[in-house]
Amino acid sequence: MAKKVCVTGAGGFQASWLVKLLLSRGYMVHGTVRDPDNEKNAHLKKLDSAAENLQLFKADLLDYESISAAIKGCDGVFHVACPVPPGKVPNPEKDLIEPAVMGTLNMLKAASESKVERIIVVSSVAAVAYNPNWPKDKVKDEECWSDEEYCKKTENWYCLAKTMAESEAFEYSKKTGLDVVTVCPSLIFGPLLQPTVNASSMVVVRLLNGGYETLENRFRLIVDVRDVAEALILAYENPKASGRYICTSHEIKFQDLANKLRDMFPGYDYPKNIVEVDEDDIHNISKLSAEKLKKLGWKCRPIEETLVDTVQHMIETGLLNKD
Repeated sequence: MAKKVCVTGAGGFQASWLVKLLLSRGYMVHGTVRDPDNEKNAHLKKLDSAAENLQLFKADLLDYESISAAIKGCDGVFHVACPVPPGKVPNPEKDLIEPAVMGTLNMLKAASESKVERIIVVSSVAAVAYNPNWPKDKVKDEECWSDEEYCKKTENWYCLAKTMAESEAFEYSKKTGLDVVTVCPSLIFGPLLQPTVNASSMVVVRLLNGGYETLENRFRLIVDVRDVAEALILAYENPKASGRYICTSHEIKFQDLANKLRDMFPGYDYPKNIVEVDEDDIHNISKLSAEKLKKLGWKCRPIEETLVDTVQHMIETGLLNKD
């Protein structure tokens, strides 16, 4: 019999690709969404094998009963859902931290009750990289955690929420024996399955359509959405998987990224004012290592393939238009 797994936040950018890949491999999938009948989730129902093997559940991470109903009977859980605000957060505790932490705890309790085999929690390099106490000459690996007090001091609420949620997941695992593995992706690009543009894809849109009047030439770590989906399933299926896994493929400066895109897709309104910045060691995420994940067997595609597929999809679907 095919294994049955639950994917939280199934209609989102990363989760949609995960659902697609799981279905292609014969899994039965319970996907949680806010409204199964909403048009923005229609793309899930059109996936190959969705009619037979995908069931969408109306669920809210802060509503334990709804999450429990979705997880019941599943062998595993992929916890992908997490709020990603587009801009400034008026009330970080209510809008970010509570949904991330309490949502994760509700999921863990429900999974424990259903006796699932393994839980894969999608965290972020945001929970890894921001640590002023980490030795400057040492590569940031899975042992490095973002410092919660530093995140509060700098009002980096997204990093704080991801750090607290991931930390709570491991604490719960220690107390209960629940098998929890986390994957920490960097900035995710790739073609979209969902109809709306998510926060990371908006970076590409803005790079091409004049959305950056001034561009700070910072380092960015990029990974393909399809490669992250592969990493999540690898972490679930491989019995040797344990602990945390940084998931990133390519290190590139913003100007070099814009230049690559310009070479492949000329004629768009690329940033004209590039500002050099002196990135300190706290914020220099170029020092992150994905070696642990690669040793597990993970492979990633070239950045050029990711960029071409991302932009080509945006052109075909009308998300990008030349003047």
